[in-house]
Amino acid sequence: MQIKSAEFVISNSEVSKCPSENIPEYAFIGRSNVGKSSLINMLTGRNKLAKTSSTPGKTQLINHFKINNNWFLVDLPGYGYAKVSKSTKKEFQSFITSYFKQRKELVCTFVLIDSRHSPQKIDVDFMEFLAENEIPFCMIFTKTDKLKPKAIAQNITKYKESMLKGNWAAFPTYFTSSSTHKNGKEEILHFIDQVNKEFYQGNLN
Repeated sequence: MQIKSAEFVISNSEVSKCPSENIPEYAFIGRSNVGKSSLINMLTGRNKLAKTSSTPGKTQLINHFKINNNWFLVDLPGYGYAKVSKSTKKEFQSFITSYFKQRKELVCTFVLIDSRHSPQKIDVDFMEFLAENEIPFCMIFTKTDKLKPKAIAQNITKYKESMLKGNWAAFPTYFTSSSTHKNGKEEILHFIDQVNKEFYQGNLN
């Protein structure tokens, strides 16, 4: 897939105000400072589409971007150690939960995982929330340029072992990426392209 157009549509904290078009939607979410904005900019080929910052927690709203005029990319607030007040964090959790439970157009969520770390409880807990609510998702291991391939493979294996010991019947589909080296871009966009084709074929039947 080639990204020919990427335009900002709306930012808000209310699911009811999200776009009403019947086109597939992909959400991107992860712990603060996982490299989400850099990944979004890398995928779309737009350096300033999503705001990047050295301060974790920059994204604080549901941000919709229309891609190629036929699908939405949704940039969601990061979870974790963002430097915001407890009341703000509670507000984040409320509208993010509402978004995932109510947004019918959502076809897949990309959960971003920092490849440099062993399994983090907050990441696993969030993926369990998605699974329990039957929300399709994939994992993207970010910042792979920061580690040697062997170390990355070891951390992914640790996630597999940790999750499969629990209630997981199978390990989720996953991708590895580096925004710096643009690794993973082709694979992630190909996946989105395939899901889009299934979505539109299903609507025609």
